Parts: sequence; C-alpha cells; structure tokens
Amino acid sequence: MQLNPRLILAATAIAALTGISQTLLNSFSVSADPSMQHIASTQGIIKSGAFVGAEHPTTGTAKIVMDNGKRYLELNSAFKTDAGPDLYVLLHRSAKPESYDAKNYVSLGRLMKVSGQQRYEIPPNVDLKTIRSTVIWCRQFNATFGYASLSN
Repeated sequence: MQLNPRLILAATAIAALTGISQTLLNSFSVSADPSMQHIASTQGIIKSGAFVGAEHPTTGTAKIVMDNGKRYLELNSAFKTDAGPDLYVLLHRSAKPESYDAKNYVSLGRLMKVSGQQRYEIPPNVDLKTIRSTVIWCRQFNATFGYASLSN
C-alpha cells in the first residue's frame, strides 16, 4: 500500500499547527479576577506609602499606579487589617487623616477583603496632587482602622 504524498503533507501541517496553537494558548494566562492581575504591566508608580495602625492594627503598603491609561490604588499582598462592619477605602487630602468631611476624601468603595493584594480604580476626575494618604475607614463608627501617607 502506497501513501498519498498530499495526505502525508496535510497530516504533517495539521500536527504542526496544532502544536503551535497549543504552545500559544499555554503562554497566555488569564486571571478570573482582572482586578487581581499581577502588576507586571504597570506603567509607573505615582505615589506610595506604608500603612500604620490607627484604631486597629493595619500593615502593608499602598501605591497609586498608572496602568494602561487608568489609575489604581493597589494594596500589596502583605496588607492586613482587622474586620469591621462597614469598611471603606478612601483617598484623603491629609497625610494623617483625622476628619472625614466629604470634601476631604474620595471613596474608592468598600474594602474587598481584610488581607492580601487588592486593586481599586481611581476615578479620572480625582486630582492626585491633592491626595496625601489612603485610609481604611469604618463609616458606621467613624473609625480610622489604618492609613498610609503617600509620597512621590
């Protein structure tokens, strides 16, 4: 029995293309939660600082970064604070926040979790030149759990 050269060529081409496509698929990783993707694509750190505890122990670092034209506040994997009933992440105009008048801060939303890496998008209308800290704040009890003074 003699094999058709065209059939051999087609089988070889299909095998090669299958291998190449599998290699390409394996080289891309997809995160289930895009907000938690590693910061490898970050275009630049704008501000950063280390958390200090206020009314509750709070540790880790925070940084404001530019990534693909958007700004984010990122808490690192060492971030940790106590659990609370109504915790929010704020950008504050004071380096050591003591007052929570609405004109003094911008809320980035509820704290996602009390420990570990997390990322919050900063609205485009926020003037980062006026922001001097990030705060973990309990709205219900008006309590500062911790804050990080931010510098360039």
